[in-house]
Amino acid sequence: MQTHHPSPASRTRVFIIAEAGVNHNADLQQALRLVEAAAAAGADAVKFQTFKTAELVSQAAPKAEYQRLTTDEAESQFEMIRKLELDWPAHYLLRARCREVGIQFLSAPFDLTSLNFLVTDLQLNPIKIPSGEITNGPLLWRAAASGCRLILSTGMASLGEVEQALAVLACGYRGQPPSLAAFAEAYHSTEGQRLLRERVVLLHCTSEYPAPFDSINLRAMDTLASAFGLPVGLSDHSSGIVMPIAAVARGAVLIEKHFTLDRSLPGPDHAASLEPTELAEMVRAIRAVEVALGDGRKIPAQVELKNRDVVRKRLVTLTEVAAGECFSEANLGARRPGNGISPMAYWQWVGRRAERAYAADEPVG
Repeated sequence: MQTHHPSPASRTRVFIIAEAGVNHNADLQQALRLVEAAAAAGADAVKFQTFKTAELVSQAAPKAEYQRLTTDEAESQFEMIRKLELDWPAHYLLRARCREVGIQFLSAPFDLTSLNFLVTDLQLNPIKIPSGEITNGPLLWRAAASGCRLILSTGMASLGEVEQALAVLACGYRGQPPSLAAFAEAYHSTEGQRLLRERVVLLHCTSEYPAPFDSINLRAMDTLASAFGLPVGLSDHSSGIVMPIAAVARGAVLIEKHFTLDRSLPGPDHAASLEPTELAEMVRAIRAVEVALGDGRKIPAQVELKNRDVVRKRLVTLTEVAAGECFSEANLGARRPGNGISPMAYWQWVGRRAERAYAADEPVG
């Protein structure tokens, strides 16, 4: 990923993250196949989730509704998540495979131990901050204090909560000891704003799996960009590939989308994920849209010029016109092709006397 984040108007390439998440089911070989599938689909990065179950969730924590529908309802969230945990050695192997197949390795930490591992041991940059951690002040501060670029997902958050999170990040980036006063001071400082612009991308997100189309609210990307002056993308949990494509057309600089090798596999996220052929289709469509966005100038495209005379019209006589006869609505009209006097000059010719004789259907001039 770039070390800076261009504005939507100047960017030339959308950064596409294929979100493997926990769709490996703690099977290293399946995780490696996910890396290969993401690379084959043309994604820029493949992203996993890094966590220590005991630091992420309490033993008594309930499951989300979608998790109860897609996994064993009798097991706790703790038990479900523990089955999906990747150990540290697996991360090194996944990073190595990413290098082999030419795709960037990313992961999202869900606890301080995992954040430290990703930053210090794996030396990942950027780091993805998942939506559920947007109110986790200690994690946010330490992530920013590491100096890493951050991708902050904003699912379930209000505009005020996003601002609070950014204030913590600004404080961390400046290396200030954390406090409520320090957060506010850092956020409103010129340096804090500069650091946020240089190092943070916001992702609009609807945290439901799958997210109904009427809950996506793509216009919220515009609100985030306007409120914070930061580049904005979409972390999409809806079905299919329509929403990411629409988001790119609205100016998204980054797209994140869950994918799996097989939607019928057991686990909480498979059912709401793309399969590899769909992921590849999404990447192709996004690349087409970003090329089609162009530079915004309204001028004839080079490919149009050869068609201009063919489809436009010129002024022609509708009947025979004798020398000295006046051109009129009865004997003057417009017909293809357009390699003559434009019909925009029609009213200048009506009432003018013909300087010579014209046959019917002859261009004037």
